[in-house]
Amino acid sequence: MGAQNYAPMQQSQGGSYDTDPALSEYVRSVGNRLAAVSDAKLPYEFTVLNNSVPNAWALPGGKIAINRGLLVELKSEAELAAVLGHEIVHAAARHTAQQMSKGMLLQGLVIGTSIATSDSDYGNMAVGGASVAAQLLSTKYGRSAELESDKYGMRYMAKAGYDPQGAVALQETFLRLSEGRNQDWLSGLFASHPPSRERLTENQKTAAKLGAGGKLGVESFNAALKKTLAVKPAYDAYDAGRKALSDKKTDEALVLANKALDLFPEEANFHSLRGDLRLVDKQYSMAITNFDRAISRRSSFFYYHLQRGIAKKELGQTDGAVVDLERSLTLLPTAPAHFALGKISQDRGAIDEAIKHYKAVAQSSGPYGDAAKTELARLELPTNPSAYIASACGDDGSGQVMVQVRNDTPVSVKGVIVQFQYVDAGGTQRQRTQNFSGQIAPGKVASVKTGLTPSPGSQCAAAVIAAEMVD
Repeated sequence: MGAQNYAPMQQSQGGSYDTDPALSEYVRSVGNRLAAVSDAKLPYEFTVLNNSVPNAWALPGGKIAINRGLLVELKSEAELAAVLGHEIVHAAARHTAQQMSKGMLLQGLVIGTSIATSDSDYGNMAVGGASVAAQLLSTKYGRSAELESDKYGMRYMAKAGYDPQGAVALQETFLRLSEGRNQDWLSGLFASHPPSRERLTENQKTAAKLGAGGKLGVESFNAALKKTLAVKPAYDAYDAGRKALSDKKTDEALVLANKALDLFPEEANFHSLRGDLRLVDKQYSMAITNFDRAISRRSSFFYYHLQRGIAKKELGQTDGAVVDLERSLTLLPTAPAHFALGKISQDRGAIDEAIKHYKAVAQSSGPYGDAAKTELARLELPTNPSAYIASACGDDGSGQVMVQVRNDTPVSVKGVIVQFQYVDAGGTQRQRTQNFSGQIAPGKVASVKTGLTPSPGSQCAAAVIAAEMVD
């Protein structure tokens, strides 16, 4: 499961941070140094994600990631080793797998809008198998798992030649930030790795047992972070621009996007933010230009292909839209992409293909799930009404056959006809139809007493044979 979800998890959390490849290589070298002394010889992988939220996570099997937003908050290579060592233990001790076996993963999925409001919103778009990745990230480790990861992570640090005091300093920082309720940290690392005074105390005890000495690596860490720290103001402007966009302050968001681009034009996300603003303003041609620039800088991220596909669809460039939307699905299956492809297929008369895309979204909640359910009802209700309208019949308690229906679609229906079979008072099996007059609202139940008398204790079976949506 870790191997299957590592790639979609990275996509859902902003994609790889590839504008500073030397930093990514540095993080991998520290991770591999710790992995070499791990008790579990797993196929460890380490990646840096282009996400400003301070966070790190581990999937089963040793698939580990750390966000750019956490790296810029650390002070030494020993602190980085403390973070990575902690995550290595989560993987080695199968903590995520244990949480899953206890049924503690969140169920269901919330579908986001087609425009993300921060680097951490992309996971809300995922559907199908990719939603498992979003659920894995929501795992909150318990007290014993956190203490175990701290303890063994510090042992790995010492074995790998790092000063375990780096883990103590890290917990002191985490505890101070949590007590100050820093919002960025609460939405990131603290959501799944809650700090506590107990953890700090236990880390101090472990450090005392392991003894002083080892590498702190302040200079090496600062050298590795030099480029990323230099462009941090650009990412700060971008994050503020994303927040302004989510608050519908498009003029402010554009100023911030332009500021970010002036500071660091190589970053694809900054061009993407400007493209999102053009989408909001329905300036689709300009949006396509912005997403072209994003893709030319980072073609491996789903979001740029998704948004360019949506812009092309709005301009009627359906062939190009399909190419972009399908490319986005290969990187991360999302509700917006499936829904847009469903609409294109529907407009082209490829109904079976449209139904396939809508069904990929319809099991989800949120606006896309509701819209997909509506389109499925529109397409399938005339030929398969029983799949959308439940029916039942039986003795109403006063000696008459009663027929009931429940509208399970998100829209009102009319013209409902039910075919039912019952055994009459003489013991003969009869088949009848019952029309329901008027409209039946979503989720509502309608009942009709037929006036027919069933045989006492006999069974009655019903199925909806006709229905239509109310326009």
